[in-house]
Amino acid sequence: MILYTCGRKKFGPGVMHPCAKAGKALDAAGHDYEIVTVGGYRLSFWTWPSRKADRAEVKRLSGTNEVPILVVDDGEVISGSSRIARWARLNPASA
Repeated sequence: MILYTCGRKKFGPGVMHPCAKAGKALDAAGHDYEIVTVGGYRLSFWTWPSRKADRAEVKRLSGTNEVPILVVDDGEVISGSSRIARWARLNPASA
């Protein structure tokens, strides 16, 4: 299982960043996963020139260059922190 993120863990005090929300949901459900960090955070204008290249794999997998996305072992791609969190709740890791 691979979780693609922007590398951010939190955004502001007490507010969880979407990439962190996805990771925490997978952790809570007991999943082991690889994290792949992609550059080009959209609110950092200095990353815009490299954003397309940095996120080419994400775009190929999901059709969008937004993260987080989760690639499950069977090849299914889940986009967005809320969808990833829901998938994790519904599919806990087996003991």
